[in-house]
Amino acid sequence: MKIDILTLFPEIFEAFFATSIIGRATSLERVALQAVNFRDYSKNKHHKVDDYPYGGGQGMLLTPEPIFDAVADIAKDAKSRVILLCPQGERFTQKKAEELANDEHLIFICGHYEGFDERIREHLVTDELSLGDFVLTGGETAAMVMIDAVVRLLPGALSKASSHEDDSFSSGLLEFPQYTRPEDFRGMKVPEILLSGHHAKIGQWRREQSLKRTLERRPDLLEVAELSEADLKILARLKKECDM
Repeated sequence: MKIDILTLFPEIFEAFFATSIIGRATSLERVALQAVNFRDYSKNKHHKVDDYPYGGGQGMLLTPEPIFDAVADIAKDAKSRVILLCPQGERFTQKKAEELANDEHLIFICGHYEGFDERIREHLVTDELSLGDFVLTGGETAAMVMIDAVVRLLPGALSKASSHEDDSFSSGLLEFPQYTRPEDFRGMKVPEILLSGHHAKIGQWRREQSLKRTLERRPDLLEVAELSEADLKILARLKKECDM
């Protein structure tokens, strides 16, 4: 996979590219990452990339030409996916990360100032994505979050291929509780089922705990999760216990 980030602050990404799972995936050549300063594509003698909005209003807008030219230079074919990071975009989810992990080339556009010239949104990008209902100073932080979520799904990025399969949201549910040594820490004990060695029963316990945690903390996820008949029976019992 190739990932390019169009930004006014490429230096922000230096440590990010070399650290943890991102650094591992890069060293294994699972992903090639590049931060591109789109100010370099400005034809203005002062290298300006922003201007006042027509019709008046607060702040400055990113002008279209530097960003259009940067994308034209970087996107070599129609397979490139151009992602605009903005508060108005589709909410980024684990499912979207899994979708993007199947692409060959991603281009993230990091905004600043008051926003973008609308022609960037209408005629250049393929996706608009947002981390949530809040506003950041720039798109760099959001780009890092999304890239991290995507890259860890690439083959070889994690030391174990199945490491991400039980993560929260991967199955549509929140992850079950997990424990490690010691078995008894200051009187707080690990659930006995996890010490039993009975893998089938442990799997059932984990599924029930996952359903319970999702019901308690993110019941909205249950509306779209793929649930079996057994899951529905467990949920019915859990809801009944909550009402008691």
